[in-house]
Amino acid sequence: METVKVFNEIVTIEKKLKNYNWLYSIIIGLCFLPFISPAIALFIGLVLSFVGLRHENIHKYTSKILQASIVFMGFGMSLSAVISASKTGFWETVISVIVVMVLGILLGKLFKVEKNIALLIATGTAICGGSAIAAVAPILKSKNYQTSFALIVVFVLNAVALFLFPFIGHRFGLSQETFGNWAAIAIHDTSSVVGAGAIYGDKALQIATTVKLIRALWIIPLSLIIVFMNKSGEKKAISFPWFILLFVIAIVFANIFPQFQTSYQHFDWLGKRGMVVALFLIGSNISVHEIKKSGAKSFALGIILWAVIAVGSLLLLTR
Repeated sequence: METVKVFNEIVTIEKKLKNYNWLYSIIIGLCFLPFISPAIALFIGLVLSFVGLRHENIHKYTSKILQASIVFMGFGMSLSAVISASKTGFWETVISVIVVMVLGILLGKLFKVEKNIALLIATGTAICGGSAIAAVAPILKSKNYQTSFALIVVFVLNAVALFLFPFIGHRFGLSQETFGNWAAIAIHDTSSVVGAGAIYGDKALQIATTVKLIRALWIIPLSLIIVFMNKSGEKKAISFPWFILLFVIAIVFANIFPQFQTSYQHFDWLGKRGMVVALFLIGSNISVHEIKKSGAKSFALGIILWAVIAVGSLLLLTR
């Protein structure tokens, strides 16, 4: 009887796993549809995890999906647009990236926030939100709860910025040029930058989008710096983030051979959708316990860094 009971339990578990496989397959398919945003995908993953529908095996592919997505998105970046935008807001971007990264590391130590969480939040705030976090997370070998918490902080602040920034811009009478630069520097994700710029005006949208490209390219040098900063004292070779090199090659290739632009658009789309899939997988493997483990201080760190870059860049642009 005992043997039969154990056998029935095993069969029940196998059935549940199969059901989860179907469920995860359907949701991953939906992630390729336009109405599933990164924030929605992460939220769906979190809901599945919180109700106990966690897939035990699929998450081992998350890091590879993230890295491949970064490479594919490189095909959608135009060097000519970046160069033309470099005259507008370049030094403000340089200053903001350096200040936020240094301040993030210092505040992380002061608040006793986990090193990886502090670096991920600082990176997402300084550069381009979820994309930067996704690029740096594999280098840091961050745990799922660390990556997920950083993404949650960024997505929440992005949602607030989308509505708050245009309101503040009109309140202070900012010009289209000033607002475009401010949005590109102080808002995390490209989607929210584009949204806020579109709300404010066509010229603000154009400037915000192009300046954002410069900020996004900082993923490359910052990732390499983090590789060397994260080197342990043990005598072993550094695991070079080859996907970053492939990311650079993708950008260069796309600009040398522009005749394949249609294909590059497909690659860029695949990268962005792959990022949505990866965020769903990250969210589905996080638990309430792991989120609590991050602590309120981590969220406070993200808010402080965002406030510093928003206020500081606005003062710098309107001086």
